[in-house]
Amino acid sequence: MPNVLPPEFSDLEPFAAWAVHGEKARYEKRLASTMDELQEFYDAAFARIDEALAYLERFAVEDLSEEGKRLLWLYCALCTVAFPVEAWRQPRVPDSGPSSIDAVSEPLV
Repeated sequence: MPNVLPPEFSDLEPFAAWAVHGEKARYEKRLASTMDELQEFYDAAFARIDEALAYLERFAVEDLSEEGKRLLWLYCALCTVAFPVEAWRQPRVPDSGPSSIDAVSEPLV
C-alpha cells in the first residue's frame, strides 16, 4: 500500500486513518475509537508536531500536495483528540448526552 503522508512522516503512516477531511468525520472517528487508540495516536502525532508544523508552514494551504493535505487533516484530528486524552480520559464529552459537532463552514482543502 502506498504512503498517504509526505515521506518525512512515514512513521505516522499507521495513523493515516485519522487523516480525514471534515470536522464531523474526525469527531465521528474519535467517538468510534477506544481510549487506547486515541492515546496511541496522540502520543505518536504530538511527538512530531513541531516537524509537521514546520513542513506545513512551507506551503500556502491551496498549494499543499495531496500528501500535505492529509498531514494537515491528521493534525486537525490531533486537535480533535487532545482534550479527550488530556482532560476527560474518554472519547465523549462528559455529561453531555448525545453531543455532536456541526461545522457551519470548513476550509475547502
